[in-house]
Amino acid sequence: MLPVLLRLSFTTLWMQLLLYAAAVGVVASVAVNGWRGTLGPVDSKTGKEGPASLQDKLLRAVAFAAVGGFLAYFGLMYALPADAFPGGKGEGIPLHTYGVLLAAGFVTAVSVAGRLAQDEWRRVSFVEGRGWVDTEGPQKREQVLDMAFWVLVGGLVGSRVLFVLVNWQDYARDWTQVFSLGGGLVFYGGLIGAGLAAFLFARRHGLDFLRLADVCIPTVSLGQCLGRLGCFSAGCCWGDMAGSHSHTGVTFPGSGLAQDLFGQLGRASSLAYGSQAGDDRFVVEATGQVLHQAAPGAVRISDWVAQHGTTLPVYPTQLFESVGQLVLFVALLYARRFRRFHGHIFALWLMAYACLRTTVELFRGDVERGTLHGLLESLGAQGLAGAVPLEAWYNVSTSQFISLCMFTFGALLMARHRPAGEAAGLGPTPSAA
Repeated sequence: MLPVLLRLSFTTLWMQLLLYAAAVGVVASVAVNGWRGTLGPVDSKTGKEGPASLQDKLLRAVAFAAVGGFLAYFGLMYALPADAFPGGKGEGIPLHTYGVLLAAGFVTAVSVAGRLAQDEWRRVSFVEGRGWVDTEGPQKREQVLDMAFWVLVGGLVGSRVLFVLVNWQDYARDWTQVFSLGGGLVFYGGLIGAGLAAFLFARRHGLDFLRLADVCIPTVSLGQCLGRLGCFSAGCCWGDMAGSHSHTGVTFPGSGLAQDLFGQLGRASSLAYGSQAGDDRFVVEATGQVLHQAAPGAVRISDWVAQHGTTLPVYPTQLFESVGQLVLFVALLYARRFRRFHGHIFALWLMAYACLRTTVELFRGDVERGTLHGLLESLGAQGLAGAVPLEAWYNVSTSQFISLCMFTFGALLMARHRPAGEAAGLGPTPSAA
């Protein structure tokens, strides 16, 4: 595993100037995209979109630039030293495998969603001087690409908010850490935030949200397929003890064992190692059984990892979910051929992913992710928390509870589906698969 691919430092003047130039370029690019993506007013009689006004373009470009500038400010403050940027932390820019794969998943998902949207709304019309061309598909593709920016912002905010809520007892001591760049993210929080952003975008631009969801939701699984590989590289979202005799068990390294692309040893340990290094429970190494008290054949988890420099063998739950997400993406693309109503694919994804995530959660071992035991303990109900051991099957996690709600919503959506046919606006789309 390569937790960090490369670490860029900005200690020299020319590297600092290069970073400033890159930040300016990013903000300018975001502003230009905002300018170009401005939509004009739609004629109520013809239904055609007119040219956008100069004022609308300027306002949109400024808004995009403001958001880009806000993000660039925090990036510069994190990367540059204090003598090059006020309040700089001088951490440089580490290219984490997790971040690279997460970004690759997002870009891939957005690109595929744009193509699917173009096929979904394909409308061939005769245009004088151009012949028969698709007049609506490319416009919808651009709208989906435009929506991706707001989905990204909503996803980041939502994933961070849910992480803080799950670990609120840690942040209650110092609320300034809520805005720390070194904090964690939660997929379900990102899904909720991104979904809300997409819903508001659809309302703002007059799009059928359920039809849009049918187009975009399979690509969420495609992006998460790559994102979970990033989790594996970072050693987060790890599984329960697999036992030394398990053929599926994997270990995650401690500090000074993981290398980058150039063979240099990293300074930080994997998240799984850091967690097990502070775990005072006991484990039977051969079977992976976790105990709360010493027993014959059991060893303290923290002592074992300190001696070996790696974690105990754990289930690679990140890989389990990555494979499951890829299968789900392919299956839903095929299921698009048999849609009966707008929201059909969306409902199938809600139920299928809820089952997938709940199953994977049964093999998870990171107690930090938020469970019923942890909630009762944080509320001071030690007696009740003791009645719900960490290893108990009924110690449901936050993700399992959300999965139950998500499955219920998907089932209700299936039960109340609209009839097929042109009355629902759903026609045959042979090229949409």
